[in-house]
This record gives sequence, structure tokens and C-alpha cells, in this order.
Amino acid sequence: MEKDYISNWIVQFKKCVLPLIILDLLIGKDCYGYLLIVMIKDHTGFDISEGTIYPILNRLHTEGLIEYKWVEQKTGIPRKYYSLTAEGQNTLDLLKQHWNKINATFKI
Repeated sequence: MEKDYISNWIVQFKKCVLPLIILDLLIGKDCYGYLLIVMIKDHTGFDISEGTIYPILNRLHTEGLIEYKWVEQKTGIPRKYYSLTAEGQNTLDLLKQHWNKINATFKI
């Protein structure tokens, strides 16, 4: 039971924190989906798949927090580069305030 509980808790934690991580990674730079997957792995150790990140990116876009543009590549197909909108930056700032408050309150 304990192992299942921990595993489920980690899954739920990732679902909640991934949008915050993605918004933070987009500060001041445009990134395509696979690059975000690599950066998330490098920063957090989270193994996520394309099936995880693209629905989150679509939701963030629908909510107006990120935008995208297609960029032609020298070889291969164009890539969709995501960037933070002004609303996304404002939302990120508020989320960070809540995150920092929780982190300061509970020194885990």
C-alpha cells in the first residue's frame, strides 16, 4: 500500500507542478516541445513523454499563457516554438508567490 501511495502521489505532484515548470522555463526564451522535455529532465529528474507535455502546452496556449510560432529548420520539418505571454508571466509570478509561501511555511 505504501509504495502505491507514494507512486500515485508523485504522479499527482508532477501533474500539478509541470505547468509551473514549463512557464518558468519559457522566461526570456522560446523553446520547442522536445527541448522542454530535455530541460525538465535536466532540472528536475522527471521523465516525461510527448504524450504528457503536449496536452499541457495545448492547455497553456488555450488559457492564453503561452503562444507559439512555427520556425522553419535548415533540414527537416518546421518546429513549433513556444513563448510566454504577458498573461503567462503574470500568472507565473502569482504561482511563484504561492509556491514560495508554501515552501517557506513547510520546511520539508
